[in-house]
Amino acid sequence: MRTVAIAPTFEAWQAAARALLREGVPPGEVRWVEAPAGAPPPAGPPVARVPRRFLDLARQVAADRDPARWALLYEALWRLTHDDHAPLDDPRDPLGRRLRGLAARARRQAEQAELDAIRALETQGGGAAPFVPAGAGLAQLREAARRCTGCELYRAATQTVFGQGPVDARIALVGEQPGDQEDLEGAPFVGPAGAVLDRALAEVGLDRARLYVTNAVKHFKFVRRGKRRIHQTPRLSEILACRPWLEAELALVRPEVLVALGATAARAIFGPEFRLLQQRGRFYATPWAPKTLATLHPSAVLRGEDTAAQERLYRLLVADLRLVAAA
Repeated sequence: MRTVAIAPTFEAWQAAARALLREGVPPGEVRWVEAPAGAPPPAGPPVARVPRRFLDLARQVAADRDPARWALLYEALWRLTHDDHAPLDDPRDPLGRRLRGLAARARRQAEQAELDAIRALETQGGGAAPFVPAGAGLAQLREAARRCTGCELYRAATQTVFGQGPVDARIALVGEQPGDQEDLEGAPFVGPAGAVLDRALAEVGLDRARLYVTNAVKHFKFVRRGKRRIHQTPRLSEILACRPWLEAELALVRPEVLVALGATAARAIFGPEFRLLQQRGRFYATPWAPKTLATLHPSAVLRGEDTAAQERLYRLLVADLRLVAAA
């Protein structure tokens, strides 16, 4: 029997599981124990291809606290790599039912934690509000935001990424959050998604230098996978915690047209019930602008499955920005 000690994270389990698979160690010969959290070892190359839905399920199961989850996941992985897909495809398979139950419990726990965080913000204050100086201009807000610790995202991020653009901009664009490159450079939309946005703006005749560009969340939220930092969507509590910065920016700029880029920005501006794909491309009045429109985030274009899909998504973005330019 081999004892494998791992930090209680998906990444640590994945690295250990790949090493065991390479050595051909079956599940019955492994005892999994949790060790203090630390940096996981490099995962190494995949031993065999497994369905993306298993990886998604495994990440959810890893968030549960059942100490048996690591052994269950390795048993499922072993079966998948030996051409037994019953844990994923057969609803009667006991292992598959157990894993789906753990994943569902982890989701419920995460949802409850999110509700608790939102209630704490609503009842106890907090978030960015104590850090926003009253009566400040954009330069003062930007400087104050560097010291914001209103939510946990500041701990891992390199720096606060505040908005940029003239205070008298007639159009303001609000994205989701900084990406990896924005976090390093300290400016919004300077990475690959920014290049897509710049191309679309140029195509519809909008000069980015005359726009105010910012994000709903000012710190980069990510998870490390090896050397890479993979974007994670901010939770509603994190959007609400950062909202005072966005409100302060928009109160100073007072744009005639406000554009929400992507679902997270749309939730921040229109509320959690807004449905981007159903309601994009239409103008609505909001407290921040008489004409407010939501469209795709430029990163959605980059995530298109192939060149044709990327071009279709890009054309949707351009069509919505044409409406903005005309307005």
